[in-house]
Amino acid sequence: MSTLPLAVWMFPAALTLIFVGMPVSLSLIVVAIGFSIPFFGIDLAGLQLYRFIGSVANNYSLAAVPLFIFMGAVLENSGIGKRVFEAMKLWLGRLPGGLALATMAMCALFAAGTGIVGAVEVMVGLLAIPAMVANKYDKGLISGTICAGGSLGTMIPPSIVVIIYASVAQLPVGDLLAGTLLPALLMVVLFFGYILIYCTLKPSAAPKVDPSEFDMPLSVKLKISVRAIIPPLILVVSVVGSILMGIAAVTEAAAVGAAGAVILTIVYRDFNWKSTWEAAIKTIVITSMILLIVVGGTMFTSVFRLQGGGQLVNEVVRALGLGPTGLLLLFLAIVFVMGALLDWVSVVLICIPLFMPFLAPSGIDPLWFGILVIIMIQTSYLTPPMAPSIFYLRGIAPPDFRTVEMYKGIVPFVICQVVTGMAVYLWPAMALWLPSVMR
Repeated sequence: MSTLPLAVWMFPAALTLIFVGMPVSLSLIVVAIGFSIPFFGIDLAGLQLYRFIGSVANNYSLAAVPLFIFMGAVLENSGIGKRVFEAMKLWLGRLPGGLALATMAMCALFAAGTGIVGAVEVMVGLLAIPAMVANKYDKGLISGTICAGGSLGTMIPPSIVVIIYASVAQLPVGDLLAGTLLPALLMVVLFFGYILIYCTLKPSAAPKVDPSEFDMPLSVKLKISVRAIIPPLILVVSVVGSILMGIAAVTEAAAVGAAGAVILTIVYRDFNWKSTWEAAIKTIVITSMILLIVVGGTMFTSVFRLQGGGQLVNEVVRALGLGPTGLLLLFLAIVFVMGALLDWVSVVLICIPLFMPFLAPSGIDPLWFGILVIIMIQTSYLTPPMAPSIFYLRGIAPPDFRTVEMYKGIVPFVICQVVTGMAVYLWPAMALWLPSVMR
């Protein structure tokens, strides 16, 4: 055991600190500091670790993170969400599971407007859960719809997950955002398909809404929908489209999105300084949390390599003798398992720097691999034992929602996510075609 590199003990040490209750970011930082001292010495450890922090501070793409978070926070605090939900109900409410479909459509739109997973789930849940409960919807269907819809912020541009991943993997952000678009669309279609089929076969799970709610002239319905949906849709298309078309860098597009969100609140007469101040405070809190994990993850992986971790991983992979397919599946399995235990930022920062050197020699396209990893991260977001989506839902759901009902409700949506991952794996063009066209 004495011949093993110190890097072997870094993961157990970090996981131990996390499971005893220390925040993930501090766990990674503490382990990085502790294991850097034997390598650099106590006098130089601080200076060398400061260099790793500097590499994060100099990353231009990360400047988009607070801007997109502010954009989402402003939209969340405004009345835009309520208007969009009411408009979606007008068009989808008559279908089987109409309220669930309206909720999923709203999740897709606001995932594109925020890029923040938890924010979408909480905002949509607070609007949709009372309406579905009042119409006696099955609690499992409600739970699965809210959790799965909230998870779309992982895939749909402009996703914070994608921005962080591109930064770590040194991939063009625009290419990675474009690559997620078709898989995200497929996932939304599968979610819609499941809700329609399930509610058609089991009408008691989603009783129909009183038709009188939708009895209005078509012109009135169009006027309500245009006013509610078109302005936020223009904002989303402007932000995402400018990135995909190469018109603006991701940070510039994020600035447009942040300013556009404020302008929308003024147009809708929802603007007030108190809500804007609350959005700014929320932006600072969430950004600090994410970037502190980025700093901790960068320090952790850097020290891991210095302590012989890179060589250790090379030896393990070589000993396994896996071909490209086996290596790909192994990496995805590791991401899935770690995603069920840790937050997505930690998974990206710990795994991706270790995996990237193996991709090119094995003939694995880094962009295609990135899309598969992001799908795995989104799937693990719904998967026990951590299942962050359940924790978010637990905080906003009525007391009579049982945890076991929530877990049962998300299973069909997890299957839809796995099907999406299999489709991208079998047909790589789903991830690679649009980026090539955009170039």
